Amino acid sequence: MSHTYSAERAEEIAENLAGVKAKMDQTLKAKGVGAQKVPIGGGCARLVAVSKLKPASDILAAYEKTGQLHFGENYVQELEDKSKELPSDIQWHFIGSLQSNKCKVVAAIPNLFVVETVDSAKKASTLDKACAAASRPEPLGIFLQVNTSGEESKSGMLPSEAVEVAQHVVSTCPHLKLTGLMTIGSPNPDLESGENPDFKTLNQCKTAIEEALQIADLELSMGMSDDFERALIQGSTNVRVGSTIFGARPPKTTA
Repeated sequence: MSHTYSAERAEEIAENLAGVKAKMDQTLKAKGVGAQKVPIGGGCARLVAVSKLKPASDILAAYEKTGQLHFGENYVQELEDKSKELPSDIQWHFIGSLQSNKCKVVAAIPNLFVVETVDSAKKASTLDKACAAASRPEPLGIFLQVNTSGEESKSGMLPSEAVEVAQHVVSTCPHLKLTGLMTIGSPNPDLESGENPDFKTLNQCKTAIEEALQIADLELSMGMSDDFERALIQGSTNVRVGSTIFGARPPKTTA
């Protein structure tokens, strides 16, 4: 796995990251909150640079030239390989579909920050057991993935299932930490209100869970390259931006 990057490529990535962060800052300031850094609970937001199918050199360039720490990967093998090759203080987000038979591999990655795609109580239990087997020193953060649009092509639990699954995680999965909720929103906002209905639905799920479990400050992971500004306006604390930072991705090849 090559770690070498050109000065031109590093500058391109750094400029793209700066542009995204500037838009985040402008959006959040217009909303009346702070810059795009933690603490998340204070109304700020985190930028996850989605690096799937991009070389390790791109990630290293972003890390070394801008201090970017949060990166998102969709494929378990790619995440495992990159986590072994790249700096140990990188905070990895797994944002792809998680198969039960891959939970052990994911749980064993020491600097995995969060799994954003837990879509059922059964999957949570499997991941919890994997974390116990891996002897992780602290509970692993998870987001519950909610299919807010009802599209069959998208993963995630129904909004009506979110409270029950959240309760399951909190009461029976001691090696997991319920960090928040995630959705992949449809691209079409309501033309009259300007709101994305999927983001509105995820906010409603957040409220219902917090009231039912008597907890606070659940995060919302919503918004990607095309809609992260709208997502921030509607309360996102975690945006996943890939192509705007790294450029178009090559097609995934199967060996």
